[in-house]
Amino acid sequence: MMSALPIPNLPLNNGTAIPQLGSGVFLVEPGEAEGVVATALEVGYRHIDTASVYGNEAEVGRALASSGIARDELFVTTKLWNSDQTGAADAFAESLDRLALDRVDLYLIHWPQPMFGEALGAWKSLIEIAESGRASAIGVSNFEIADLQQLIDETGVVPAVNQIELHPLHQRRELVEFCTQHGIAIEAWGPLAQGKSDLFERPELLEIAQKHGKSPAQVVLRWHVQQDRIVFPKTVRRERMIENAELFDFTLDADELAAIDAYEAGTNFGPDPRTFDAR
Repeated sequence: MMSALPIPNLPLNNGTAIPQLGSGVFLVEPGEAEGVVATALEVGYRHIDTASVYGNEAEVGRALASSGIARDELFVTTKLWNSDQTGAADAFAESLDRLALDRVDLYLIHWPQPMFGEALGAWKSLIEIAESGRASAIGVSNFEIADLQQLIDETGVVPAVNQIELHPLHQRRELVEFCTQHGIAIEAWGPLAQGKSDLFERPELLEIAQKHGKSPAQVVLRWHVQQDRIVFPKTVRRERMIENAELFDFTLDADELAAIDAYEAGTNFGPDPRTFDAR
């Protein structure tokens, strides 16, 4: 077992500390998640992000249990699926059972689904879960400004995080500014644009990478890190897990950050949170 990687912790708005770099299991094939998580833990990751809809919470739980790592050294996130927003308490209990845990470190509402109007009720349930001590922090995923404002206005409880699609081609600046002003940490999913663009072939990025002796992917992840985002670069390969964590021995200067900022194009590769209504 390797020791934990030297990944910084960021403080959430309720005082919980969250590792800035995590390993996610979205779209990991059934039967593979246990091995992927075990490898990530062996490499030195301590932050694992899953969700009920991923169908692999039980595999994640087995990997955590067999790792030999003390529970207080791990940070585990899971998420409430859309069809369970009216039964959040039961859904959360089922997630705990599958993970074989008595608590999680972060529990998120997966999508806002404004067309159904159920997120507020779900958020009230998450507040009760947090008050019970079974979730150290609670937050949301894919929420827009109006969705966040409703939760804050109606309950007075500000989400600890908002996990959103965010990468150089889709920077969500207005949403990020709102979250920053309200103390909501940003978690970036798809931080490398999911490999669906020419991002890593762009000359400015290649030049920056060459200057620092890093890969274009490492440079983009460092761009996120320097803006205090929490990132989940998806991979099932051990060598890529190691590479993705080698972000804390170099710094991008203001010009380099600005060059990547200039890639903003409003190009998203995931669903639109305002209309996504999968149940």
